[in-house]
Amino acid sequence: MNQRLPIILFDGVCNLCNAAINFILKRDKRKQFRYISLQSDEGVKLVKSYQIPEETDSVILILNETVYIESEAAIEIGRLLPWPWKWSSGFRIIPKKLRDGIYRWIARNRYRWFGKRNTCRFIQN
Repeated sequence: MNQRLPIILFDGVCNLCNAAINFILKRDKRKQFRYISLQSDEGVKLVKSYQIPEETDSVILILNETVYIESEAAIEIGRLLPWPWKWSSGFRIIPKKLRDGIYRWIARNRYRWFGKRNTCRFIQN
């Protein structure tokens, strides 16, 4: 698949996920990302095309044909943002198993803690 911009796949009904997308949009001055909800037709196609397990409960970054999930996706997204956010790559000193464990704990509880929208967010790229 020919890809020109990094793609962020996100849960379009999750309030926490939407807040994270708002955070990225505000700081992405170069407009380098494409944003696609996992629930959209295009999101479903990308998940199939990149053979991402459908049960993946994570933000997903597709960058240069490489798929990043969970804490690696968050760190890579931060690395692509301007200073000081690009320093997020320093979190790699924390063992991946621990980082992903914390990520999964938040992901499992995100609807209970932050709520859920009735409709899926659509972002015009």
